[in-house]
Amino acid sequence: MQPQSVLKVDEIDLSDLDFWVRPEEEREGAFQTLRRERPMSFYAEPEMEVEGFPPGPGYWAVTRHADILEASRNPQIFCSGKGATGIGDLPEEFLQFFGSFINMDDPDHMRLRKIVNSGFTPRMLAGMEEHVTGTAIDVIESVIDRGECDFVTELSAVFPIRIICDMMGIPRSQHEFVFERTNTILGAGDPDYIKDQANIAAVLLGAGMELSELMKEMRRDRLANPTDDLTSTLVHAEIDGERLTESEMASFFILLVAAGNETTRNAISHGMKALCDYPEQREIWQADFEGVSRSAVEEIVRWGSPVIFMRRTTTQACELGGQKLDENEKLILFYNSGNRDEDVWDNPFDFDLRRWPNEHVGFGGPGPHFCLGANLARREIKVFFRELFARIPDLEISGPPERLASNFIHGIKRMPCTFTPGGARAS
Repeated sequence: MQPQSVLKVDEIDLSDLDFWVRPEEEREGAFQTLRRERPMSFYAEPEMEVEGFPPGPGYWAVTRHADILEASRNPQIFCSGKGATGIGDLPEEFLQFFGSFINMDDPDHMRLRKIVNSGFTPRMLAGMEEHVTGTAIDVIESVIDRGECDFVTELSAVFPIRIICDMMGIPRSQHEFVFERTNTILGAGDPDYIKDQANIAAVLLGAGMELSELMKEMRRDRLANPTDDLTSTLVHAEIDGERLTESEMASFFILLVAAGNETTRNAISHGMKALCDYPEQREIWQADFEGVSRSAVEEIVRWGSPVIFMRRTTTQACELGGQKLDENEKLILFYNSGNRDEDVWDNPFDFDLRRWPNEHVGFGGPGPHFCLGANLARREIKVFFRELFARIPDLEISGPPERLASNFIHGIKRMPCTFTPGGARAS
């Protein structure tokens, strides 16, 4: 992929949804122009999706890798508590309901993160290897005899949501329910997921409340009947005598099923498309899977950049990227742009599975808000491609991806693929 600079710097409007449905090459060209000519650019805010909350005073788009790192490393100056997952300002209760500790600062952030860390220890993740492998095999075997399927809806989307739901102890009968609600929450700007675009707030709250009620019911059950699933672990986890409250548990569940599903799903989808676009890279990985996997997974996350941005707000007058800032200014850290920064990577628009080092910001920048589930996502990506190469080694993307209309999630909704029916066992 090569960027196409069809827009001059003054023509770029990151608040216009039409910009986010432009071809990938044009979007990449626009961010390349911003990094080169106006790396800290100011924009008016888009209209809010939530009724009663008019657009705020505007925001700074942070497009260079170094500036993203600096803002991420300094949460005392660039805070998350006023909102990290959206540009507009929303009530604190709304932010924490949908974003849990992503939308918090210390000490509240540290308290919640310490408690939920108990469910994501290296020992627990290592113990999941067999389950992750079994899930990948089941998902792949469910389509292997057909010779064609939709890669996203039948493979890359099914895989992570099943792992997360199984981790939490959610019955298989409820997996589709959870999947549909998370699609609604993360695909809010896309008519495919919310058909009534004039009533987004109500639909979002409805989906969130349904997930919340599911977790509250499960929490009550696990308090009375402990099990060995992640829900039980989190319900009973205690740090300094404190446990997650019912509302904290519900909010963390919404975050986990949404972020854990969407990030891995889109990394795998973008990774598969890139492997088909760059067949020589696919051959390199298939020829030495274990030897190449560590760098391959990081390159897939850099390339896909599933989360486009996170927001920070200044707590005092300061400077970033040569731009003087006042207190309470909004900064949108565009991870997708940081991951193509020519000052960091040679040939950033080449998909190179042996690229190392690879200090991307696909899991967020360094600091207290680095993605809690990064190691689980890495494990899932590696295992999925290992089992796919073993079972359907000739899978090819057979049509253009249908992309999510979003400035927040770099998503693919549908993407057809074909392969030899029966896969490797038929050859």
